[in-house]
Amino acid sequence: MDGTQIAVFGSGCFWCAEAIFMLLDGVISVEPGYTGGTVPNPSYEEVCSQTTGHAEVVKIAYNPQIISYEKLLEAFWKSHDPTTLYRQGADVGKQYRSVIFYLNDRQKNLAEKYKRKLDESGVYEDSIVTEIEPLTAFYPAEDYHRDYYRTHKSQPYCEFHITPKLEKFKEIFRNELKNKPVNP
Repeated sequence: MDGTQIAVFGSGCFWCAEAIFMLLDGVISVEPGYTGGTVPNPSYEEVCSQTTGHAEVVKIAYNPQIISYEKLLEAFWKSHDPTTLYRQGADVGKQYRSVIFYLNDRQKNLAEKYKRKLDESGVYEDSIVTEIEPLTAFYPAEDYHRDYYRTHKSQPYCEFHITPKLEKFKEIFRNELKNKPVNP
């Protein structure tokens, strides 16, 4: 698509991140995958073994005329805990680390600036541990991971972990949603 841009974030389980970012107006697609490791084309099982160094990430295609990279960064920071190393809620392991993979200097500078401002603001008691790294290779996750939340909402993991995060996210980003709430 003409003018489409890409952002790549790791904020814990990619099922949750995919569901969250798909809510935002201007987001065209969200693809779960792996990056940041040493093994080419890793499988989910290999990534979960924590021997490849990869993070579970989402590759977001978006229309910058509708949503900015800065707004995506805001959604990234507010949708997970950037102060915990290798842990997001019930998910523990290096593959669940908080990480931004930038595609160019502009993305790198914006991510570093936002991280610095957030850290200096004192919003969090602990320091932000989010890594900011260049994207070297993105490996799409297996097909069964795509659109996982929508097709598995009644699974306990989705009900207890993803659904509450989505409800909170919808409240915070109500004006940026694809289906904005109508005011009476």
